[in-house]
Amino acid sequence: MPAFEIFRTLPEQIAARLRQDILAGQLQPGAPLREVDLSERFGVSRGPVREAFRQLTQQGLLVLEPNKGVRVAQNPSVEVRPLVVQLRRTIEVFVLDSIFDRITEADIEIWDEILRDIKRACEAKDLNSLTDNDLRFHQAIIQSHDDKDLFTLWQPIAMRMMMQYNRLDEIMDSYREHRRILDAVRAGDKAAAIEALTTNIQ
Repeated sequence: MPAFEIFRTLPEQIAARLRQDILAGQLQPGAPLREVDLSERFGVSRGPVREAFRQLTQQGLLVLEPNKGVRVAQNPSVEVRPLVVQLRRTIEVFVLDSIFDRITEADIEIWDEILRDIKRACEAKDLNSLTDNDLRFHQAIIQSHDDKDLFTLWQPIAMRMMMQYNRLDEIMDSYREHRRILDAVRAGDKAAAIEALTTNIQ
């Protein structure tokens, strides 16, 4: 998640670590998670772990199954993934179209800062950092909209898509795709920005 995000509570810190493990593929889809094991790992009581589970379930990364406990969510199936992609595109295109005429230089500077972090991650071939900053970039767009419920709709879809982030044969393509989005925004070309955003989400 965003590098600028401050995790103020133990559950937030635990959720952030587990989220990174899931998105990096260190915790595989379907893997069971036990409160007692994670309590020992993080040196905390089971309460903060339970709250972290709740947060990650809301974000779509964990599922609570009757008689099975908490498990890492499965990747979307081959049949379902096109629907997930379309849902995410619909939300992000709606937001970008809605906010386009009131994007400020301050907004662009925030996105440009994230883009620099994406470039550094690509150059270092740091997939964990790339995943985090890819999400930061798109989250910044979503959170520019006045209706904060859109983030609640978007987050579990985006999170599920980012599990085992490996769609690019050439890692620097991620930087180039996000660069095209921002260049179009800076040029005031809404159609090009939406096209670049749509191409990036797949």
